[in-house]
Amino acid sequence: MEASELKRAKTLIYVASAAIPLVVAVLFKVKIDGVDLTFLPPIYATINGLTALLLVGALIAIKRKNMNLHRSLIRVALLLSLLFLASYVAYHMTSDSTRYGGDFKMLYLIILISHIVLSVAVVPLVLFTYLFAWQGDYVRHKKWTKFTWPIWFYVAVSGVVVYLMISPFYG
Repeated sequence: MEASELKRAKTLIYVASAAIPLVVAVLFKVKIDGVDLTFLPPIYATINGLTALLLVGALIAIKRKNMNLHRSLIRVALLLSLLFLASYVAYHMTSDSTRYGGDFKMLYLIILISHIVLSVAVVPLVLFTYLFAWQGDYVRHKKWTKFTWPIWFYVAVSGVVVYLMISPFYG
């Protein structure tokens, strides 16, 4: 990758990392009436679960030195993460927020808040980690993966846990 391409890629990562949470925050203020997307939460929870499974598969593949399978699984995980984000935002633009009403509210809030904070942080981590692999800088890729992978995996799994905890309270 040439220096100008690398600079452009890094700039795109910085812009995406800032724009995604800002756009999501703005879209949460938009409410579209008359559209029923209440079927989406179990779908995007499933997408999160599949992402977690793909991440485990990608880890196993690379440990077995199967770089082609690893690359394919990571690409699908990235695609699913984008699909999750789109469906999550679409749901929240068309539905009122649901409040947790169970006995484990503090635990729920801890998981939810950590999930949200880390979901913002994971965007540049994943994109830079992917960029290093794309460049063939596997030493740097491996170094970044040591903290990117657990955060991405936590975000995927905690998304499922949040859904399972809140789902009894959907109206």
